[in-house]
Amino acid sequence: MTEGTTARPTLSASRMSLALGQWLPRLEAVVIPLAALVAGLAVFSVFLLALGKSPVDFYALIYKAGFSSAFSWQNTLSRVSPLLFAGLCVALPARLGLVVIGGEGAIALGGLAAAVTGLAFGWAPAILGFAAMGAAAMIVGGAWIGAVGWLRIRRGVNETISSLLMAYIAIALMNHLVEGAFRDPASLNKPSTAPLPDQLRIGDMPVGIDVHWGFFFGLLACVLAWILTDRTTIGFAARIAGDNIRAAQVQGLPVGPLVIGFTALGGAAAGLAGLFEVAAIHGAANASLVVGYGYTGILVAFLARHNPLAIIPVAILLAGFEASSGLVQRRMDLPDATILVMEGIVFVAILLSETLYGRIGIFKASFWRADP
Repeated sequence: MTEGTTARPTLSASRMSLALGQWLPRLEAVVIPLAALVAGLAVFSVFLLALGKSPVDFYALIYKAGFSSAFSWQNTLSRVSPLLFAGLCVALPARLGLVVIGGEGAIALGGLAAAVTGLAFGWAPAILGFAAMGAAAMIVGGAWIGAVGWLRIRRGVNETISSLLMAYIAIALMNHLVEGAFRDPASLNKPSTAPLPDQLRIGDMPVGIDVHWGFFFGLLACVLAWILTDRTTIGFAARIAGDNIRAAQVQGLPVGPLVIGFTALGGAAAGLAGLFEVAAIHGAANASLVVGYGYTGILVAFLARHNPLAIIPVAILLAGFEASSGLVQRRMDLPDATILVMEGIVFVAILLSETLYGRIGIFKASFWRADP
């Protein structure tokens, strides 16, 4: 056997090892969350059986309400927009190893800022009014969550605790302003700001079903976030800092600006969720802005492994769950919070699955490498 013939298997094996090293971690990042999702649903099925309800009927109703027809898809997709933005609020800071869970507050304040700005720009052309509303929502949401990053860098305050506490403050502040300084005197039973001018209401996309433009901009935000985190030097620096923040500081990376910048971007995304809830759904800022989208966004981000592109299918799935809540309540005589219980169990399963990464042999290149 010649030297040339012995080199080919070695080169082929090297290429195979390189390919496995690239694809197995990606496969692991897909399989483990899906397995955790299935495990969480299985545990919830036991919960349903304990209540004397059929899991088969329950999941059939979820499919029927969320995904079985054009009307079902319309009901689902109309709820996706805030979940996309709320998922980004968690996923972007997570690239630096931060766990920010206060998106609900940024959604509320962003929606209020958009509503007040829209009223101030009622005289302006629609494009100028929309731009002003979007800027206000992003600035307020970005400043609110960006403050969490500042507290983490400058004062060493844990971002999970500070973001959660600031969410409660934001919701209280929004309620105070809506019921006080910005209240429309005509809103008697449910305090609200004055309705937005008609030209500043966001309509539906021309796609044949009633889904507003927030869905499109949510998709666009996820794509842009993916480009930022996976295709730019800034995103690469953020990943390095997320892996080892002290090592990043030693290497001279601007960790402080990265932390504040990525938390502010996450807050800006949450602020946009508030904008579209006000301009496309409610028409004014009121207590309806606080419905839990920010907290569901935590589950969206963790199930997507903080990948902005993976947030899209996960948000659609969870929006389908949310859309089925009313039908499940009517048909199976279950509380409206049943879907929240299911999501909570799935979230716990996702958290527990974090311990599996890097420990399952089938996802290691050495498992597939043939012995010499």
